[in-house]
Amino acid sequence: MCGILLSFPADQNQVRFQRALQSLQHRGPDGEGIYHDAESEISLGHRRLSIIDLSAQAAQPMWSHDHRYAIVFNGEIYNFTELRKELEGKGARFLSQSDTEVILEAYRHWGEAFLLKMNGMWAMAIWDSKEKNLLISRDRFGKKPLFYTYTHEGIVFASEMKALYPYLPEVRPSTHFHWCASHLMSYESTDKCLVEGISRFPAGSVALMSTKNKRVEPRRFWNTRDHLRSVPGCYEEQVEEFKSLFIDACHIRMRSDVPIGTALSGGLDSSATICAMAAIGRQHPGERVSEQWQHAFVASFPGTFLDESLYAHQVTQYLGIPSTLIEIKPDLNPDTLLRQLYLQEELYLTSPSPMMQLYSAVRQSGVRVTLDGHGADELFCGYGEDIYKAFDDAGADFRLIKDLLQTRNGLRAVKGSGLEHDPADWSDYWAFQQKRHGGHLGAMKWIMRSVMGMNPPEQAEKGHWGELNSYLYELVHETILPTLLRNYDRYSMAAGVEIRMPFMDYRLVTFLFSLPWQSKVRKGYTKALVRDALRDIMPESIVNRTSKIGFNTPIVEWMKGPWKEWLLEMVHSKTFEQSSLIQPNATRLKVLEVINRPDVSFLEGEQAWISLSPYLWQSAMNKHASEAIYA
Repeated sequence: MCGILLSFPADQNQVRFQRALQSLQHRGPDGEGIYHDAESEISLGHRRLSIIDLSAQAAQPMWSHDHRYAIVFNGEIYNFTELRKELEGKGARFLSQSDTEVILEAYRHWGEAFLLKMNGMWAMAIWDSKEKNLLISRDRFGKKPLFYTYTHEGIVFASEMKALYPYLPEVRPSTHFHWCASHLMSYESTDKCLVEGISRFPAGSVALMSTKNKRVEPRRFWNTRDHLRSVPGCYEEQVEEFKSLFIDACHIRMRSDVPIGTALSGGLDSSATICAMAAIGRQHPGERVSEQWQHAFVASFPGTFLDESLYAHQVTQYLGIPSTLIEIKPDLNPDTLLRQLYLQEELYLTSPSPMMQLYSAVRQSGVRVTLDGHGADELFCGYGEDIYKAFDDAGADFRLIKDLLQTRNGLRAVKGSGLEHDPADWSDYWAFQQKRHGGHLGAMKWIMRSVMGMNPPEQAEKGHWGELNSYLYELVHETILPTLLRNYDRYSMAAGVEIRMPFMDYRLVTFLFSLPWQSKVRKGYTKALVRDALRDIMPESIVNRTSKIGFNTPIVEWMKGPWKEWLLEMVHSKTFEQSSLIQPNATRLKVLEVINRPDVSFLEGEQAWISLSPYLWQSAMNKHASEAIYA
């Protein structure tokens, strides 16, 4: 896990290249490597976070043993030991114990087909010094970032936008900025960026460039729809297959030459992950699997509805391992928040402070890798409102509809969050159908067609998938999950910590999208497969837990309390009034409403932050962007 920078052709200003690479130091605090081609064909830069093979032999840029191929790589290939053995059987020779060298040999033997053989996360560039070709690729789901910009000489790629600032005529908001600000949960899956002149290389894609064609023309090498497969028809067999896949996904992600841990919330997803790690770790798992996995980091928000530390302690007590409680505090220094926003680079609906505090504490404890539960909500319908998408799939089966309503009721947020819903009953179903089908008459027609066994057009268009699976596919590939993957890359890498995500193993993703929706929402529970598959290795209280909180910022408490004076000064300042990225009057009113009204809800606090965040983003850029340009 690292930060990469490359210029094609080579950057003639080596001081600029070094400065740009230095802006990625937080991603790779353990070392730096630079290669400038003698014939000015390419410059490769790498900031190293040492996890697999800590020796100098694994440093990057790395050359193949015949000095034909060079690579800079950000990520991890979890199945590298299996690939290495396969390649050794084909006569490959290795000089290190790293996964990076396995990539080089895999490319030599299989060409671009090696991308489909790798199980991991990556953003990489491979230079072929013989053919003068440059291969660029990003992993299937975009867990590792990659940006690029065109210059007068050619093109520059980097792990974060800030490393490209020295190559821009000026650093300013893009023409897409306002669109991105109004599409917070969907712009990550596009090439649109917040800074003018920078584009995002797409997930699941590869591009091949040459000295004669220095244009980025990405091609998809991965589309989950193309890899769906046959699955057992029996639910019990599906449970067993999911368990086998998930345990192995955790197993290969425990491969590390440094201590590993988990960011444990006490929710089902992170608890499933660490319980699987415990089951693996106690069975002598074998080659390259870290024996130092017993590190559970628990974020605590004392006195707020966001605090889940009680549930997390139930998990660690069940496993008999220690936990590290990290009390998340509002930082009273505005400079710290602006620094965090600069490191985050993007807009989002909450402050990055709690998450960055957590992973900073992880790194300070000596842990560089965590296995976390990201992805399960989007794959398994973990968000309450998503369940309504299955109403059309249920048709006129009122037994299924009742089950869906009861499940939705169980997912209500905890009291005090401002997110509570009235207990789910048949009025919820009726209200949903009226909204979906254009009022009372449309809803009645739809229900009658369902009773008569006639598929509505919108369901027929979805094919065998149905409404819920189609919606979840969108969440995973286009909206919420790409955004969260991006965010957690920034949160963790700001502290030099790598996050691995077992639920995002491509074998699991294809398996889950090959299943009917009833395997995910079942008998009053979402994530039914997870609960039933791991019931024997998890505490029952967590397996049966249905309330959902999520890792967030107690934004209302912070705005009313320690942030109050700072915010009041900000929203009445001249620079705030003159900002072109916000609507100053409307934003000011939202902020004052949160500060002054006693009964303001969490959602209202979140909306105030969303309105304010473009101004904070601009302030962070004004304060810190010069670090990359002039440092």
